[in-house]
Amino acid sequence: MRNGLARASIRFRPASFVGSFVALLLGAAVIAACGALLQTGITAKADPVRYAHAPVVVAADPYTSKVMNRGSENETTVSAPLPERGRVDTALAARIAAGPGVASAVPDVSFLVVQQHGKSSPVTQQHGKSSPVTQQDKKPPLTGGSIAAAGPLAEGRAPSAREVVLDQQAARKAKLKIGDRIALTSAGGTGTYRISGLAAPSPLGTNAWFAPGTADRLSGHPGKADAILVMPKGGTSTDALAAQVVRAVGGKAKVLTGTDRGMAELPALAAGETYLIGLGASFGGVAAMTAVFVISGTIALATSQRAREFALLRAIGATPRQIRRTIATEAMMLAPAAGLLGAVPGYALARWWFGELVSRGAVPPQITLDSGVLPVVAAILLSVLSALAAGYFAARRPANLRPGLALGEAAVATSTLGTVRTVFGIVFCAGGAIMAAVASQLSGDKAATTALGVVMCFLAGVALLGPVIARLSTGMLSFPLRAGAAGAPGSLAADNTRVNARRLASAITPIVMVIAFCGTLVFMQSTVRDASARNVATSVVADRVLAPGNLAGPGLPAATAGYAAALPGVESATGILRTGVVYDATQDLNSATALGISGNPAHLPKVLDLGIRTGSFTALGSSRDTVALDANLAETLDVRLGDPVPLRLGDGTKVKPKLVATYSRGLGVGQVLMPREALAAHVTAPYDSQVLIAAKPGAEQASLAGELKNLAPTATVTDAAGYGVQADLNQELGAWANTVMAAVLGGFAAIAAANTLVMTVLDRRREVGLLRLSGTTRRQVKGMMHWEALLVAGTGLLLGGAIAWATLLPIARGITGSGPSVPLTVAVPLAAGAVLLTLAATAFPTRALLRIRPLEASAGKQ
Repeated sequence: MRNGLARASIRFRPASFVGSFVALLLGAAVIAACGALLQTGITAKADPVRYAHAPVVVAADPYTSKVMNRGSENETTVSAPLPERGRVDTALAARIAAGPGVASAVPDVSFLVVQQHGKSSPVTQQHGKSSPVTQQDKKPPLTGGSIAAAGPLAEGRAPSAREVVLDQQAARKAKLKIGDRIALTSAGGTGTYRISGLAAPSPLGTNAWFAPGTADRLSGHPGKADAILVMPKGGTSTDALAAQVVRAVGGKAKVLTGTDRGMAELPALAAGETYLIGLGASFGGVAAMTAVFVISGTIALATSQRAREFALLRAIGATPRQIRRTIATEAMMLAPAAGLLGAVPGYALARWWFGELVSRGAVPPQITLDSGVLPVVAAILLSVLSALAAGYFAARRPANLRPGLALGEAAVATSTLGTVRTVFGIVFCAGGAIMAAVASQLSGDKAATTALGVVMCFLAGVALLGPVIARLSTGMLSFPLRAGAAGAPGSLAADNTRVNARRLASAITPIVMVIAFCGTLVFMQSTVRDASARNVATSVVADRVLAPGNLAGPGLPAATAGYAAALPGVESATGILRTGVVYDATQDLNSATALGISGNPAHLPKVLDLGIRTGSFTALGSSRDTVALDANLAETLDVRLGDPVPLRLGDGTKVKPKLVATYSRGLGVGQVLMPREALAAHVTAPYDSQVLIAAKPGAEQASLAGELKNLAPTATVTDAAGYGVQADLNQELGAWANTVMAAVLGGFAAIAAANTLVMTVLDRRREVGLLRLSGTTRRQVKGMMHWEALLVAGTGLLLGGAIAWATLLPIARGITGSGPSVPLTVAVPLAAGAVLLTLAATAFPTRALLRIRPLEASAGKQ
């Protein structure tokens, strides 16, 4: 019987199931998209190209890890990608090469080399030696490496200490031949080298080959290699070779074979995997919970609208079990089809999303989107479970109606809530309030981790207590309407919203979700960006900022700040080496921006006024093992002046420098300050991102800018705003990601809201018919619906805005020290969009109802 009832309901009353089907389809699409990103992050691989000829590669672990709850049953390991490339000791090569099956073990280093040309700058002539900032060729930088990793030469011989081998293509582009000299600059210094030979284009992607000792020095990381390439002797299998190498390495590095070798030549793969997993998992979890809210609300509304149908079935003898199983069967018939159809837009969304991540540099282009079936299966399962649960709970009342009084009871709308629902609703609302209060006492990352919990608790409370909240809020908002401010339509709208609170709650909840999610995500990012912009504008007091002409290039050589400081109009010059560090959070590993400061740290306030709180920047020059921290980060780490600060540098090296100062304006500028020499050996390419210049009193700014331009012709010379450009670029990805999340979740909730409003209006066929028969005009009915839509939108805006504000306030204070930033250019269109959506979703179905003759509508004909 249940299958027959379900099939008949869908066949003869398809309009009743359209809303549920739309909700299921949209939920499946969003979950499938997030699942595709998550699956890609888990399965991401990159085929080796540079190291394809070496069956075994030894490289550093691209992740840094820590063990949580060590020794307990809950022991887990958390990992985070390294901000910079990790390296291995070249001394390992000799130990590996001693293996019986090893033919060779060659360290491979790769570093940027910039070709110089033209005359030296005035600084060069003054110091009588080659300047690292002479005019650079506009061609892309070369890639340098050790000749030990090269194959046979096409021409000439291997290089000595002051010689170089170029590949034939690079030599041809530079119009150079064997015997010519070329000026080259790298992280390890600048020099002129004689071309001793030419090599065929290398599978390693290297353009310039140096003697092993020279390459080791020029790389900027003496004694370190990117990887060690291991070749087997004849008859030694890859597995046997790898086993020998593992024993030789002794856990000091990763031994990679097969497609895992791609990780060694592409360190960005680790960050890309982590980003995809984090985005897919966190956003997927939020999307799944949102889908559950939307699907449950829509199914519950559709079920409650069929109360008369179920009452009639009870009156003719249907049992409660048959009613419940009929609803379950309907869900099983709708959810799989909606999930399969939702996979199409879901994968389209995932493909667009993934393409944007690649184009913005968050994911390396070597990764491809994994379009497996697991995300679709997960979406279908979640849709089915949500539909079954929602249908079961919504069917409890109609299924338990007394057969003899079923039709009479179903005709009376009830606004009372069950005890269990009321208790859980109060618990969730109280939980959200408590979490918001606790978050207000936290700082930084600890406060930010509460955001999702606060939003979800309040949304669950609103969904459970919806009828009560709707009755109270609309009662207050509709007071002017009851007083006759809008005439008969307004009075009718006020009475309807007060009596039909349960129906109204179904329409309000999706609006609340739109405002809460979009407001939290968008305004959180605007708060951080505004605070960062304020910090940059206040902190950067340099008269001039010297920055690379190409932001994607290698940067400025380390000696640039020293040459700039020697200019006549310069009082001090501070080089900024930008990198990242990893620190231990409560239950995770987080990263922070770190700045390596060159020059005299006592002069730092002349170019960076970071709002010193405790200690002094002068102490940064006393030792390499010193650090200054943003005050919020210091509070997160629970450290004070003189304490050792446990940090992991960009390449994973663990250090504990002594805290010598804290400051207040680190957000957007840099949360960690350390001496440059403490960081340079632990970054991928030790080039400065900027040099901050303080002019001498009375110095002519235009003349100073000209001198700096002569010093570095290919660099840009700007004022303090030049630092802000770099800060904005660093936050661009985070802002874009939050905007996309807000757009996807907000769009999903907005369509769900429109869907719910349409279902609610169309269910009022008999009510509209009776109003028309009693003399109400079409215009009055339209006015009543418009006022109800405004009441729904106003209530949703107030509740959603309150939830967003309660979530943002403690986070904003913890991260920025001030309240949330709510730009009117964003807030007004968001509110207007919610109002227009509500009006449109009400107006169109109202017009459809008004086209039906009043007698037919009042009789409830379909």
